[in-house]
Amino acid sequence: MESTLQKLDELKGDRSNVIKALQLIQVHEGFISDTSIREVAEAFSMPAVEVEGIVSFYAQFKRNQPGKYMISVCDGTACHIKGSPQVLHWISDELGIGDEETSDDGLFSIERVACLGCCSLAPVMKINDEIYGQLNRKKTMKILKQYQKEPAND
Repeated sequence: MESTLQKLDELKGDRSNVIKALQLIQVHEGFISDTSIREVAEAFSMPAVEVEGIVSFYAQFKRNQPGKYMISVCDGTACHIKGSPQVLHWISDELGIGDEETSDDGLFSIERVACLGCCSLAPVMKINDEIYGQLNRKKTMKILKQYQKEPAND
C-alpha cells in the first residue's frame, strides 16, 4: 500500500493523471469505491461527479468489490463456438449470480471476457490466476465445488 500511496501522491494535481490514479487504485483495491472517488476528486481538485463520470465511461473500471474468487469466462470466437455461453449459464445457475455480479457471501464474482488467449483449450475459464479448459458441465461443477470447499480465510 505504501508504494501505491506514494505513486498516487506523485500523480495528484495534474488532471492528465486521473486515469492513472484510478488504475492504481483498482490494481490495489480490486475496484473503485465511493471513498476512492472522493479521494481522487480531492487530490485532483475536481468534482466527485466528474471522477464518477470517468469511472463509468471506461469499462476497465469496476465499481463493485470483487469476490475472493474472480471467475472470468472467455467468450472469444473459439470459446463461444465451443460453448462458453453455456459455461457461463452453468456457473450463473450454480452460484445464483450473473455476469459482473458478486455472490452475497463475497466468495465469487463472474465476468465475461473477450479472450483469455487459450483457444486450443476452448471453452475456457479463469479463476483468479488459474486457467481451466475443455470445460463441460461436469468438469465446471467439479471445479466450482473445489473452490466452495476452500477455507473462508485468506
